[in-house]
This record gives sequence, C-alpha cells and structure tokens, in this order.
Amino acid sequence: MAPAVTTSLTEASNGHETEVASIKRLAGSAALSSVPSEYTYTKNPNEQGDANDPEHSIPTIDFALLTSGSPDQRAKVIEELGRACEEWGFFQVNNHGVPESLMKSMIDACHRFFDLPEEEKKEFQTKNLLDPIRCGTSANVAIEKVRLWRDFLKVIAHPEFNSLYKPAGYSEVSLEFSKRTREVATEILKGISESLGLEADYIAKAMNWDRGLQILAANYYPACPQPDKAIGIPPHTDHGLVTLLIQNEMGGLEVKHKDQWVLVNAAPGAFIVNIGDQMQILTNDKYKSIWHRAVVNNKATRISIAVPHGPSLDTAALPIPELLEREGQAPKYIGMTYEKFMELQASPAAYVKPCLDHLRI
Repeated sequence: MAPAVTTSLTEASNGHETEVASIKRLAGSAALSSVPSEYTYTKNPNEQGDANDPEHSIPTIDFALLTSGSPDQRAKVIEELGRACEEWGFFQVNNHGVPESLMKSMIDACHRFFDLPEEEKKEFQTKNLLDPIRCGTSANVAIEKVRLWRDFLKVIAHPEFNSLYKPAGYSEVSLEFSKRTREVATEILKGISESLGLEADYIAKAMNWDRGLQILAANYYPACPQPDKAIGIPPHTDHGLVTLLIQNEMGGLEVKHKDQWVLVNAAPGAFIVNIGDQMQILTNDKYKSIWHRAVVNNKATRISIAVPHGPSLDTAALPIPELLEREGQAPKYIGMTYEKFMELQASPAAYVKPCLDHLRI
C-alpha cells in the first residue's frame, strides 16, 4: 500500500468536520430545479467553448506510427508530437491498441461505483491526499469558494496497484486498464523526449518513471438543471508529466487555446492527452501545462477517467541542462519534490497563485 501523506486537504472548517452531500444525491433530488447558491459559478460569457471550428481542434497523433511505423513515419510523428506539445499542450492519440471495449468497461465499472449506496461509498471517504483509495465530492470545501458539480474516485495504480473490492469486476478491469494505459503513456513519454532532441528514455530516467505515480481519477458529473451556473472542475493545470483521459459519450472538457476556451471533441476510442506541470518545468516553459476545465450539461451524466502519470514522489523536476545549454537559457524554476508539489496544489496557496509561479526563479 502506498504511504498516506497528511496534508491540508481536509473537509474541515473551524475545527469541525463539514458534511457535504454527494453531487449524485443532490442532483437526484426531485425537488432540485436550480443550482444551490454554494454551487453557483459564474463563467465569462465571452469565453464559451467551440468544438466546430477546425482551427481550434486539438491535434491527432497516430500511436501506431509512433511505435511501429517506418523510421521516416516515426520521425514525422515525433515532429508532430513536439508541435502539439508546444502549440497546444493537448492532443488526442488514436490507434493505440487499447481495446475500446476495455475503455468502456472501465467507464462502466466507475459508473457502478458511483451508483453504490451512499453508505457503502463512505468507507472510501478519506482526507489524506495520497491515500491509496479515496472518494468524495467537490475538491476542498474548507478553502474553495464554490463547490463543484462532481463526485470523484481516486485510486493509486502505480508504483503499487490498489483497487476496490466493490463493485464486482472493478478490480480486474482497473488492473488491465491501468497496465495498458501506462504502456501508452510510456511510449508517449519516449516520443516527447525525442521531440526535444533527447534520448528516448531521458525523461523516464530523470523522473524515476519506474517508480512514478499513476492515479486513476474518475469524475462523475450528473446532469445539472442550470449548467451555465455551475462548474464540474474550474480552470486548472495538471500536476504530473502527462495525463491520459477517456470519457463516456458526453463531452465537457474545455481547453484554453490562444485565450479562447475550446470544447474538445475527441474521436471515439481515442485518448485525450495533456502536458502537466512537471513537464513544463523540465522543458523550461517550452512545453506548457495548459489550463483546462470541465463544464456540465443538462442532458445526461458525464463520466471521465483521467490518468495522471508523474515522477516518483521523492523526485524533483528541474529544467533539463541539455535544453538550457542548447537554447542558451537560464533555468526558470527551482526544484520541489513531486510529493511536495502535489501538497502545494491542494493547499490554500494554490488559490492565491498558480503552483508553477511558486517555483519560478
């Protein structure tokens, strides 16, 4: 079992525990016709997402060509990958070999978890940031200004695999999905290394990838009576190296690109991949961790499963010396272990200014 790390991520106020009902229970109330005041979130009306503009569609990377194409094809895909990282920080990956049936089974298993009776889910409601299994609602009700229209389940899958004994079948599906997702992430990391002009295994070795943290983070966003007045997850960046995401048929992921919010319209069976904060540090801002958010709808429940992959908890990312020398740059960041960085992201300090800004030189 992974070690539990006590952080400020508690649902406490003035020394007393705050009991917050799950969003599933709240949304399922027959009497609910509007968004309660504590969930009211105001979006800028000029920042609506648009998935139909071809100039604002995230790039697509052909995984098969990355791993088994000819040298010329592979070189071309690595160039495309580098461009996607630099210009977008987000891309979708197809032909990755993970069966679509497995992806759907993983979503179904998470849906069955959220459908468990509230009392049964309570045993997984822990307060420590790095407990192997934890579930809850919102994010950090002690410090956040607005409660989120989502419930979550977070399970650490690597370096040690953890799982749930219920619902039936969850453990087997999550083990296979975790392994296959990590294989894809490993190849993407190699491609990113090479896109930077480094050896394929450079980032993996520098970040102790063999002991790296992998989390299965399932999010449950029920239909909302006033979707424009609530938010699933507000604008944020991811803390790790790369995150892979799948979702059911309901979209809701928006990415900030060129100061405009873009609704991501992913192809069926594709992984949506984004760069995290640790990668931005490594590349000294060449590949940026992009702001994104989850919006809600009034039609049906959306389920997404984000799988952030990071360094080992005791590893501190620093700008890569070879890149600094090549670009003639000074490092822009000081080091901080991944564990401490995650704690920072879960603390009130992250509400004052972005985590990366705390590390800027």
